[in-house]
Amino acid sequence: MTGLLEGKTALVTGSSRGIGRAVAQRFAAEGATVVVTARAFEPSASLRAGATTALPGTIAETIELIEQVGGRAIGVAADLEDHEQRGNLIDQVVARAGGIDILVNNAGFADYAVVEKMGLETFDRTVEHYLRTPFVLTKAAVPHMRRRGAGWIVNIGSVTGVAPVRPYREYNKTSGDVVYASCKAALHRFTQGVAAELLDANIAVNCVGPSTAIRTPGAAQLIPDTFPTEPVEYLAETVLAMCHRPAAERTGLVAFSLHYPWSQGLTVHSLDGATELPPLEPPTAANPNILPAGL
Repeated sequence: MTGLLEGKTALVTGSSRGIGRAVAQRFAAEGATVVVTARAFEPSASLRAGATTALPGTIAETIELIEQVGGRAIGVAADLEDHEQRGNLIDQVVARAGGIDILVNNAGFADYAVVEKMGLETFDRTVEHYLRTPFVLTKAAVPHMRRRGAGWIVNIGSVTGVAPVRPYREYNKTSGDVVYASCKAALHRFTQGVAAELLDANIAVNCVGPSTAIRTPGAAQLIPDTFPTEPVEYLAETVLAMCHRPAAERTGLVAFSLHYPWSQGLTVHSLDGATELPPLEPPTAANPNILPAGL
């Protein structure tokens, strides 16, 4: 551990499990005080296609994992689909932690269906999570970061937001990810645009997505068994790499979690920071439209 984030406060949304939990653990291992947030302190259920599925993971469990290895974490429950709770989240973080240096917009919702069969409610919820929520939280966090003279914002993107390969693969014909992917593509562009707006304030804005897919509790049922996946540690390390350099050195990137560490020679660690993991080359099946150093 190098203490890269010592003295920093980081908010990671959707950090009761999956990618958010991994990022929270990696940040804490580098000295950050991490605000762990999810819809509620109790285990939450996921509603997809009219069916409710219980998913593992709680705020308390993430905090326990962090504290077990000497890290610092604070739990704040906020339903990001509730306009009032979402609008108050940054103020709660500042009140509890004394400020905010890093914002990771990770929380999400995915319910795949081909366009002709997708309900408007699913469309609206997808847009709400991947466009409105990052906008609201970024807008609220920026004034606090300005006062501190620096800040880092990372949006969690997706390889689905990159143009699909032609001739189209069977996955693209049948998966039903078009609306999700379109919102992620918009989030990529949002990242690049806000990075330009905040460069002179020394606030870095970057986006990180999996090079393939990560089989998290929330995403597992959407990923075919034969689809290539990757360990979450490589994404967590790539997010960390976006959260400690001045904006003039690293901002406006849309980076992918196997391509970026491989191309940049970035050492990847276990989530507790104690062990170096072997370099992983991006698989040949990865989307060829990805640029190794970031879009």
